[in-house]
Amino acid sequence: MVSQKYKIILSGGGTGGHIYPAIAIANEIKSRFPEAEFLFVGAKDRMEMEKVPQAGYKIKGLWISGIQRKLTLKNLLFPFKVISSLWSAKNIIKQFKPNMAIGTGGFASGPLLYMAALNNIPSIIQEQNSYPGITNKLLAKKANKICVAYDGLERFFPKEKLIKTGNPVRQDLLDIDTKTVEAKNHFNLKHAKFTLLVIGGSLGSRRINELIEKELDFLDTQNVQIIWQCGKLYYQQYKIYGNTKNVQVYEFLNNMDFAYAAADIVISRAGAISVSELCIVGKPVIFIPSPNVAEDHQTKNALAVVNNNAALLIKEEDLDVDFENKFSQLIASAEKQNELGENIKKLALINATKEIVDEVEKLLKPHLPSSQTKES
Repeated sequence: MVSQKYKIILSGGGTGGHIYPAIAIANEIKSRFPEAEFLFVGAKDRMEMEKVPQAGYKIKGLWISGIQRKLTLKNLLFPFKVISSLWSAKNIIKQFKPNMAIGTGGFASGPLLYMAALNNIPSIIQEQNSYPGITNKLLAKKANKICVAYDGLERFFPKEKLIKTGNPVRQDLLDIDTKTVEAKNHFNLKHAKFTLLVIGGSLGSRRINELIEKELDFLDTQNVQIIWQCGKLYYQQYKIYGNTKNVQVYEFLNNMDFAYAAADIVISRAGAISVSELCIVGKPVIFIPSPNVAEDHQTKNALAVVNNNAALLIKEEDLDVDFENKFSQLIASAEKQNELGENIKKLALINATKEIVDEVEKLLKPHLPSSQTKES
């Protein structure tokens, strides 16, 4: 047998949508190769610097950020950050000597995977969205394989490198149907009452929070109880509503499997990982995509579901006009709820993490370090 002491370097961050897939991939590789060594590379001062160590992995930070849409001092610093990050990534790779580089998007993955390619280290990109970000589009020519979650990405990437795997998601979501009673007890919810789950992404959504605050009286008339994840940036502002009858406000939900299991309807942003999770969860969803993201990719993510009659979509600009009408119609129709729940579940790709790591393993085999010898 071969003692497979692979060294894997991973990069992805900025939001939970880039971080959690990287962690899920690392966990799956570790389950197959327990002796493998891992190093994450993120952007300094971003949430990966906290979340990755919490998951049990080492991380190093690069001085890198994206380009702002308006002229700011940060934009003037951008060229210097790129040069600094490329230099740091080169040194990290030289010291760590990885056998494989994996990028899941975000600012830091650009310099890291670019330097990996220059050093002939095999690499995989995992693109979560239906419309890829600029980092992954620039890296596509260098990558060996590109694992995607949507059809039609040959518009952006070399077709021969594409593999449709889906997005890595939390494995504890696969059996949430068995957790409903336990989940409602966990949140001290009334079992006979309708439960609305509101999630605005890992950092929270200002517009969704404003909507829920404005509509609390309306939602009370709909006889719902609410689990409201308002996000770290907004918790101090909205926590007062946690004392309101039938409303629970959270900065962050660590037990997402219980939150999904307890929910009857979900209001959510349309980040790629949220969409992938909600497909597995199979509950009726109202997507409110963020318009403040590159190429409006959240709307494109949501439409890939909505066009299969598997969710509802309300644009931010239409919330004041459409929300009450669409919500009341949905909550009044058990038939529509069942239809959306069944249709969204058909879109789930539950083996994504396994299939991505299958591709990792194929690329790793020819690159076993020469110092590792076969044992008889």
